[in-house]
Amino acid sequence: MNQTEEFVVERPRLVALAARILGDRGEAEDIAQLAWLRLHKNDGVIDNLPAWLTTVTVRLCLDRLKANTPLPTEPDERPDVSTGPADEAVLADSVAGALHVVMDRLSPKERIAFVLHESFGFEFHRIAQLLETTPAAARKLASRARAKVGPAAEEDELADWEVVDAFLLAARTGTFERLTELLAPDVVVVGDTAAVEIGTPSRIEGRAPVATFFNGAAASALPVFVAHRPGAAWFDKGTARVAFDFTVEHGRVTRIEFRADPVLLSEQLRRRRGNHSR
Repeated sequence: MNQTEEFVVERPRLVALAARILGDRGEAEDIAQLAWLRLHKNDGVIDNLPAWLTTVTVRLCLDRLKANTPLPTEPDERPDVSTGPADEAVLADSVAGALHVVMDRLSPKERIAFVLHESFGFEFHRIAQLLETTPAAARKLASRARAKVGPAAEEDELADWEVVDAFLLAARTGTFERLTELLAPDVVVVGDTAAVEIGTPSRIEGRAPVATFFNGAAASALPVFVAHRPGAAWFDKGTARVAFDFTVEHGRVTRIEFRADPVLLSEQLRRRRGNHSR
């Protein structure tokens, strides 16, 4: 595809990202159009177009927020180093419905740091690249925002369901680096007897092999509860065939068990927006 065709593919993602940050679909459409104009005028070589467009979109949103928000000027915490574009954006499937009710309490940078981390699972070094600041400053921005919005999460770790959903999204979109970030170094994948009989691997060990196995996969996996824990299941023609039982520790996946026991599958309960505990 040429850049125009690639932009058409990326545009819905950019609009969704801008809409979450700005809280206004119309403004998000404007931001996407501005990103297209920036791309059209760019004469340089772009190695990773989705990442480049993500960076441009977030920074255009930041400019729009600064223009529309009469808040005190924030200290310039930009490091004296050059940073490349952020990696591909990881868009989570669900966001708390009341998120934007409190967005006006936040400064532009706090708002972006909070939305990217809490809604989309961005790591702080990613947010730092987008905001042209340091990871420590990005963490502080998100922490201040969270204090204004609600209780802080312990040690800024993603909740288990956020880790699972971010992992599934990274698998579907083939975001290999993000997959490896979400896996513990000694992660293991195992399959029970029933699952192995229908084609799942019996065992995979290590971060790189597991990430390679899932990279570009999980297209038919949907979020469910597995034994009261947030997990996923592979559905075929509306029927759960294999459950993905995740074990998450300290924000990283340590174990994934493929389970195809008919009794377990019959008890699957879909996880919906705002429903993350059974």
